[in-house]
Amino acid sequence: MSGRPELLFPLFADVTKLDGVGPKTAQHLEQIDVMKPRDLLFLLPYSGIDRGVKISVNEAELPGVVTVQVLVGEHRAPRNRGGAYRITVQDALTSFQLVFFHARGDYLKKILPEGARRVVSGKVEVFDNVAQMVHPEYVVAPDEAEEIPAFEPVYPLTHGVTQKTMVKAVRSALDRTPELAEWIDPSQKNKAKWPNWREAMELVHRPETLEQVSPNHPARERLAYDEFLAHQLTLALARSQLQRAKGVISEQTGVLQAKVRAALPYSPTSAQERAVEAIARDMATDQRMNRLLQGDVGAGKTLVAFMALLVAVEAGGQGVMMAPTEILARQHMAGLQPLAESAGVVVEVLTGRDKGKDRQAKLEALARGDIHILVGTHAVFQEDVHFADLRLAIIDEQHRFGVRQRLELGKKGEGADVLVMTATPIPRSLALAQYGDMDVSVLDEKPPGRQPITTALISTERLDEVVEHLRKAVAEGKQAYWVCPLVEESERVDYTAADARFKALRSALGEGVCGLVHGQMPPEQKDAAMAAFQAGETQVLVATTVIEVGVDVPNATIMVIERAEAFGLAQLHQLRGRVGRGSLASTCLLMYQAPLTEGGQKRLKTLRESEDGFAIAETDLEMRGAGDLIGTAQSGLPRFRIADVETQASLMAVAQSDARKLLHDDPTLESERGQAARVLLWLMEQDQAIRLISVG
Repeated sequence: MSGRPELLFPLFADVTKLDGVGPKTAQHLEQIDVMKPRDLLFLLPYSGIDRGVKISVNEAELPGVVTVQVLVGEHRAPRNRGGAYRITVQDALTSFQLVFFHARGDYLKKILPEGARRVVSGKVEVFDNVAQMVHPEYVVAPDEAEEIPAFEPVYPLTHGVTQKTMVKAVRSALDRTPELAEWIDPSQKNKAKWPNWREAMELVHRPETLEQVSPNHPARERLAYDEFLAHQLTLALARSQLQRAKGVISEQTGVLQAKVRAALPYSPTSAQERAVEAIARDMATDQRMNRLLQGDVGAGKTLVAFMALLVAVEAGGQGVMMAPTEILARQHMAGLQPLAESAGVVVEVLTGRDKGKDRQAKLEALARGDIHILVGTHAVFQEDVHFADLRLAIIDEQHRFGVRQRLELGKKGEGADVLVMTATPIPRSLALAQYGDMDVSVLDEKPPGRQPITTALISTERLDEVVEHLRKAVAEGKQAYWVCPLVEESERVDYTAADARFKALRSALGEGVCGLVHGQMPPEQKDAAMAAFQAGETQVLVATTVIEVGVDVPNATIMVIERAEAFGLAQLHQLRGRVGRGSLASTCLLMYQAPLTEGGQKRLKTLRESEDGFAIAETDLEMRGAGDLIGTAQSGLPRFRIADVETQASLMAVAQSDARKLLHDDPTLESERGQAARVLLWLMEQDQAIRLISVG
């Protein structure tokens, strides 16, 4: 696998080697990510123009492109400069005008001599009951009519590049396109009736009907599948890399888990039971677990995580649970402590705050194996942290954690199993694209005893009523969050908005009632404000969105979100999930600034009508697209040029099982189909995967 196969060299050559592409055009093409012939092949036409010859413009749908044979009539030059030069022409049924601006009469007389027959093609519109074709794109003699394509593809353009240049360059790229051996499973290919790769490229770039330009056309579908397959092969290779490092067998005894169950005030949901079973099953094999635990807000991920950690302890090992922030680590600790006591296991927390003797004592206890479960932040990654026998690592809140970090973490415990938890319900298609290398467990039931949350929409004009409502609630000893809008993208502006709201609420509700948290504060201050709110010392917490991840205050029953229309659906759902954590009924007030846009209206309505995070995520995906959903910058989502993650989710699922099967049958891609798959990886520039094969 030393370097790119020679077969592909022509597709990776300089783009200026193509017909009609000079240095200047090449610069323009870079604006649409076209650097080499390969990129042009993956830039598909999004529409097409039917230029089939018609008898008359009367037979065409106007305005529209018409190709028709005409008899050239009289020329009328403009009276003034900049006026229109008109030529009357006659087709089989009617007469119409060809119109030119800034035209040179002598040139037009040469190409359209009076009394001659010509075939013209261009857009025809009707003005004052006269049909006009302004600047025809083609004017040819009848015996040269085949020069006009019967159906012309329409490409996405960039400044300085015309359709004609694009068509010419693409044709030239197609001429250099080699035949490639087939990497698709033959039965899949037959079932879907897909063409060969080279033939598919020809078909999508030389369509003959509008239908061939649609994403569902077999040639397009095949090329989309190729992109998915390359991506899933990359993920599957990373997965087998993780698994090849042999895992440790951790057999559960169930003794500790039984103690916890006995101490629980309710019994776990069947979704929780299924997840624990799947995890225990994975841990009992000698392959390393690589599983994603997806659960909506309040679906009870903590219990599942703790049971998994107990499997490690029952098997005589240790477990670690990592959270993205200090607050969350301490909160996990607080949540796990009572459960741990009922099982008689030792849980400790380690964060950047632990210094000196304290830290030293914890590290020694950990290395001796006296600490069974460690909860911490990234601090557990540091050099001097040693486990006696690490069996399971749990990572909370996936986003900040890519495939690479997953490989990193594995190094701490040679062979430790990995479980990743995320509270963001991710639609299946995106889960496959982002976590295709992992097995997924979904918690889709809420534990008993959780109160539903009433969600109401209120216009900002009624702010005074909201503050009044809050005053009553505070008098009754309730707690509330007040989330300030994200003004623009700058934290400084957010801060001023939050600060102003904080001061206004303080003067309305009294000193000492409100706390404030925003992005500009030093972490210690943030922690202190959160701690005061958690302890009930302050009753209203004014915040920018820093609170969305995970903070748990069971007594907080009111969530006010100002300018809710400016937030994304997933974010609003996460924020709402901060209340309704205790036994009291909760409310979420979405304050919006009228008038709402159609999108804003749909988002807020969806939220009012549903508490199901997965349903909400699907709606969000429809409305915003995949990149926005996870925030393109940190999405870890590959950029597909042809495939569409949203509409072709089922294709992605097929690609995932095909990729896994291919690597299961041929782990080093040596077979004929394996060799073809290597070419696919080079073609799709999956360098990470190529490195994994060469290492493997």
